[in-house]
Amino acid sequence: MVHFVGAGPGAPDLITQRGAALLQAADCIIYAGSLVNPALLGLARADCAIYNSAEMTLEQVAAVMKENEAAHKDTVRLHTGDPCLYGAIREQMDLLDAWGIAYDDTPGVSSFCGAAAALNAEYTLPGVSQTVIITRMEGRTPVPEGEHLAALAAHGATMVIFLSIGLIDKVQAVLLQGAYTAATPAAVVYKATWPEEKILRCTVGTLAAQTQAAGITKTALIVVGDFLAARYDRSCLYDPAFTTEYRRGTQP
Repeated sequence: MVHFVGAGPGAPDLITQRGAALLQAADCIIYAGSLVNPALLGLARADCAIYNSAEMTLEQVAAVMKENEAAHKDTVRLHTGDPCLYGAIREQMDLLDAWGIAYDDTPGVSSFCGAAAALNAEYTLPGVSQTVIITRMEGRTPVPEGEHLAALAAHGATMVIFLSIGLIDKVQAVLLQGAYTAATPAAVVYKATWPEEKILRCTVGTLAAQTQAAGITKTALIVVGDFLAARYDRSCLYDPAFTTEYRRGTQP
């Protein structure tokens, strides 16, 4: 059987108990290159076959899975964060479906959650933003029409931008074409939850210059929005005036 496992954004202790157990029992692990903390591979048995998918094509990855299935062995496909975001798992699952190979999916903690924790931030602050846009800048990989960063930036919502740190100049220019201003708070989180984690707080207007000055060129998220500022409204949920199913407030 093939097990897709989310590794968490970096820290080995963020992998789920089920994910750790699957790694410990695996006959074969195919892990996502430099994105997965190598400390997780220490959970593998001494006789476990280990492959780095950064050096492989889809066909080569699938061939390893198929070979192990024929030998009645368990394979763990180890992805960084949660594989449902930019994990390219659908095409792998489709091949397994075509071959009649069973698989399951164990979720992990996405790096966008790790970044919020690193920033001690809440993406959805009352009166500020109740929407989180997770996206990427179009580059060598295109995005569908209507999902270009400029169109999404028009909403002014909390934005988390993956896979775009190498295009930081373009990201800044496009954000400024939308609802964000040069003074809008922003941050760059490099390797969220890893020991070498770095946090860069800036504004949209200084985003490119400060990122370049810090020498951050890969493995980093860009987060943008007024959720990083001090102003927000108090939550109704815990307001003494607000009546809920579980308690009566001073107002009905």
